[in-house]
Amino acid sequence: MRGFVLGLIVGCVLVPVALFAWFRYGHAPVAVADAPLPWERRITHAALDARIAREAPAAAPIPADEENLVAGAEIYRQQCAACHGYHSAPSSFGPHMAPAAPPLWEKHHNSGVVGVSDDPVGETYWKVANGIRLSGMPSFKDVLTGTQIWQVSLLLSEADKPLPPAALDLLRPQLPMPVPQPPARRAPRKSP
Repeated sequence: MRGFVLGLIVGCVLVPVALFAWFRYGHAPVAVADAPLPWERRITHAALDARIAREAPAAAPIPADEENLVAGAEIYRQQCAACHGYHSAPSSFGPHMAPAAPPLWEKHHNSGVVGVSDDPVGETYWKVANGIRLSGMPSFKDVLTGTQIWQVSLLLSEADKPLPPAALDLLRPQLPMPVPQPPARRAPRKSP
């Protein structure tokens, strides 16, 4: 019985104190290059999946027609492409985030699924509207209207299908415009 009580004290007091010290004195893996904590991905995805299953809308209230897909492409270009990449041009820094921002215009390994096109559109809507904590994915519900969030969500749900040419034009990377350079200054003439 004495060993049980001692074990209980160690478990209830020393373990939390050790964890607090581990975090407090900077030993926790918080840098992007650090290895994740054990079960980090499993724990965070379980909570995220349960919340989305409970709250995600079942269907889009607008059609996936050309008008909405082109509008979604414009929104994507302005708000999403920096982290998630353009059509056929991945993001330069998205893979270096923790967790990495998924490339939304690339096929998954060993399948024809592009980006999140295999997710229900309501799940994508939920993620865009609410964001995902500790991932770099912001909430857009105070930035975009509900219709705009649906438009970009529909676009991403159709990423594995042929898109309207106007939408594809918006999803291609834009070449930077050359910055005008001031004319070269002439050296002052010396007086004879």
